Amino acid sequence: MITLQFLLTAFVVVLAPGTGVLYTLAIGLGQGRGPAVAAAFGCTLGIVPHLIAASFGLAAVLHASALAFNIVKFAGVAYLLWLAWQSLRSGGALSLGETRSTEPMWRIARRAALINILNPKLSIFFLALLPPFLSGDGASATLEMAQLGGVLMAMTFGVFVLYGVFAAFARNWVLGSARVMKWLNGSFAAVFAALAGRLALEQA
Repeated sequence: MITLQFLLTAFVVVLAPGTGVLYTLAIGLGQGRGPAVAAAFGCTLGIVPHLIAASFGLAAVLHASALAFNIVKFAGVAYLLWLAWQSLRSGGALSLGETRSTEPMWRIARRAALINILNPKLSIFFLALLPPFLSGDGASATLEMAQLGGVLMAMTFGVFVLYGVFAAFARNWVLGSARVMKWLNGSFAAVFAALAGRLALEQA
């Protein structure tokens, strides 16, 4: 059920910085407000498969199957390392430069969605997070999971847009200093690589 306790819990979960937030900030700094909104949309869209998995018990299968978990996990690790390289490489998709890079919105959103889709821990996380807020009526459990997931997605989109817009406003200040741009590119790359390392160590 959608209660104040659920809303507060969901807000804390969404607000906590993670890979999606990092990506949205990088896009906001590098490409501006519109692309940052596309990044926020993509990150939100990437939650859908995990909510479906949690609703229909597929997350439990993923948790029980070490092979399936590891396939998704190491695909996610490779993807995060690729994002780290994109932050370091001159002209890379996440690299900050003096001129604003331009990409199609769908490409930015697709990249964002993959960040969440390739994280197998999200399905298990939602399987643990949402059931305690269900009414206990088995007949309406799937509908209630969908409602809770919808609220969580709306909250995710709103918070990520705020992160992205903030980064877009900071863009002019960042682009005024080559030293700051270099430091940020290195920092984004380091954090993406660290997140890849943490994901690699995760167990089902």
